[in-house]
Amino acid sequence: MSDETVLTNARIVTDAETFGGTVVLRAGRIAAVERGRSGLAAAQDLEGDLLIPGLVDVHTDNLEKHMMPRPGVRWSARAALLAHDAQVAAAGVTTVLDALCVGEVEHADQRDQMFREGVAELRALAPRGLLRAEHFLHLRCELGVATMLASFEPVAADPLVRMVSLMDHTPGVGQFADVERYVKRNARNLGMSEAEARDYVARRREMRDRVRDANRDAILARLAGRDVALASHDDRTEEEVAAWHAAGLTISEFPVSLEAAAAAKGRGMRVIAGGPNIVRGGSHSGNVAAAELVARSLVDVFASDYVPASMLAGAFLLHDRHGIALPAAIATVSAVPARTVGLADRGVIAPGLRADLVQVHLADGHPLVRQVWREGRRIA
Repeated sequence: MSDETVLTNARIVTDAETFGGTVVLRAGRIAAVERGRSGLAAAQDLEGDLLIPGLVDVHTDNLEKHMMPRPGVRWSARAALLAHDAQVAAAGVTTVLDALCVGEVEHADQRDQMFREGVAELRALAPRGLLRAEHFLHLRCELGVATMLASFEPVAADPLVRMVSLMDHTPGVGQFADVERYVKRNARNLGMSEAEARDYVARRREMRDRVRDANRDAILARLAGRDVALASHDDRTEEEVAAWHAAGLTISEFPVSLEAAAAAKGRGMRVIAGGPNIVRGGSHSGNVAAAELVARSLVDVFASDYVPASMLAGAFLLHDRHGIALPAAIATVSAVPARTVGLADRGVIAPGLRADLVQVHLADGHPLVRQVWREGRRIA
């Protein structure tokens, strides 16, 4: 039985143009990209649909969402990983960095447990070929948490780790700079009184003052010389960006202000924005809108953040509403994120690269995933 697959009558989106043609897949790689239709009887007719590279998602909280579908409600980690994997594949994602939080703020968060279980299941299932997409780890290290380093160390050297973001979700900084808003939100969402929420904020800030700088220095020392992408997170000011750049970080992930995004781009850092932000038309946290960053050419990569389908939808919004050429729009969710985390073998439809592909049908302008291939094998 031949291991060759021929996909024809497709509108192929390369890194430079879109044209009608044929793609030949062989032994998990793209063997040829040709203009025009194939005359082979065995060729699969894509009926004029778009054929784009498999999406590369460098930050998704979707696995955590499956492990805890409601506050305080835990789900089997294996069942959660399998459901998450099926969902991302159906969204056209062929490479995903599962963003797991390292450092438990409160025991009720159960994040340390979710982190340990998530890593264990990924290590157990991926080598057996039981996952549709290819999964790596993105470690979201909470610098203001005393237990972070103890959780980080056992997985620090794992080859699955492709990216580490240095986060600080302490109330009063970054995404949660507005303490009053934070207090009211936690009182509402977690069933706290406002007095209890203020006590919680005080505990968080005291702990941050004690451990943040030491945690930062330890992480940077542990990863020095490693082929791991390093990102700051929720940058708000030019001074914050300058400090992270000086420390060797090359990515600004989800900057919360126009000032921070511009500062990062000005220093040659890659800027990652959230797909839900561009799809919804704004940040759910009230921070800078991704559309505003796009208008100023300040976004390099879109990640799913918490909605896997937002990547494909967001890329087409870039093309349809923001006037970005389709190859460049698709590159924000394929080629550029792949390069950002050191995966040079994917993200573009070109001979010799991995046969990670997505057939996209436009239904009244909305992108609909019809088929997905990872290394030439259909996964959705």
